[in-house]
Amino acid sequence: MTQRPAPLTGRRILDLSRVLAGPWCTMILADLGAEVIKVENPHGGDDTRSWGPPDAAGESAYYLCANRNKKSVAIDLSCAAGQEAVKAIAATSDVLVENFKLGGLDKYGLGYDQLSQQFPGLIYCSISGYGRHSPRAAEPGYDYVIQAEAGMMAINGDADRPPVKVAVAVADLFTGMFAAQAILAAIIAKDRDGLGQHIDMALFDAQLAMLANVGSGALVSGKEPIRYGNAHPTVVPYQTFETADVAIVISVGNDHQFGHLCRELLKRPDIADDERFATNSARVIHREALIPILRDLIRQHPSDWWLTELRRVGVPCGAVRSMRTALSAPEAIARDMVLSVAHPLAGRVPLIGSPLKLSDTPVVEPVAPPLLGEHSSDVLGGLLGYDAAQIAAAAGQT
Repeated sequence: MTQRPAPLTGRRILDLSRVLAGPWCTMILADLGAEVIKVENPHGGDDTRSWGPPDAAGESAYYLCANRNKKSVAIDLSCAAGQEAVKAIAATSDVLVENFKLGGLDKYGLGYDQLSQQFPGLIYCSISGYGRHSPRAAEPGYDYVIQAEAGMMAINGDADRPPVKVAVAVADLFTGMFAAQAILAAIIAKDRDGLGQHIDMALFDAQLAMLANVGSGALVSGKEPIRYGNAHPTVVPYQTFETADVAIVISVGNDHQFGHLCRELLKRPDIADDERFATNSARVIHREALIPILRDLIRQHPSDWWLTELRRVGVPCGAVRSMRTALSAPEAIARDMVLSVAHPLAGRVPLIGSPLKLSDTPVVEPVAPPLLGEHSSDVLGGLLGYDAAQIAAAAGQT
């Protein structure tokens, strides 16, 4: 079968965002074939470029994780020539993505109300901490703060320890993924009626949405959730256990699996038959009685024995891997989730690949995240017909 073009081939995204939520969104669109033009301040570019070590030839690993398959153009938005250049790119674009503070682009004539009048087909996605229409719209959005304020920290960690944040910036990442979904929906709508629209994405909203079953539980019960650390609030046993050597995860998803665990592996059918433990609802209520019994029994064999036997009887389980072990796992390699791409300064750089696997319209071959202003001449010269003096003027070089 002939391979079809990537889904967003022919679409252009004007990316005025920086740091993580916006760049994560536009990287997803770039993987899907869109031409993403990343506009950066000529004086340092995206903040994350300097967020190292670690780095590859001066480009931080943080920046590298969110900016593959893009073109970087150095433009100074504070000067008239830079503002005109951005407007000219916007005129040819399907989507604009930005994460400036409230009113930050309006002063340059690049706000939604201004550009939508000139380009009614433009999809304009704004990403902020609390949304453009919010009593806190003027406040900046920081992932750590959002994790704290939107409930994530309250449910993360052990009950007898202080709340903790998730180690990666999940509020940013959730928002970037939701923004990509919203943009794809807006593109479908534009294909239908030719009109763009404003997409208002808030980190706070995205984090609340991703509280999922725990947030729903708080609404339904009217009670604050308890932190369970590496255990599950409503499924038991579903947590880490120490074996004779190292910890593993055992995730018993139903009563049938619990019976296999007790009867075939633990050789303790009495546990499965005990009315306190026979059903998941009963196990949730009596977890304090059950878990110490299981801990003592699971410590009797090493992790390899448990992983082999649990998989044999169909009980979900897994090793607690280090980061490097996970990234080098056979399943990661088989799924092309770790890639090596050519880089103009570092020779080659390793990247985590796209998880999007489409059979007939696959994501594009990865290209290394661009150097600051690497494509200024190609984009401004090729797309807008600028000469060298105009390109320099757009970068604020007078």
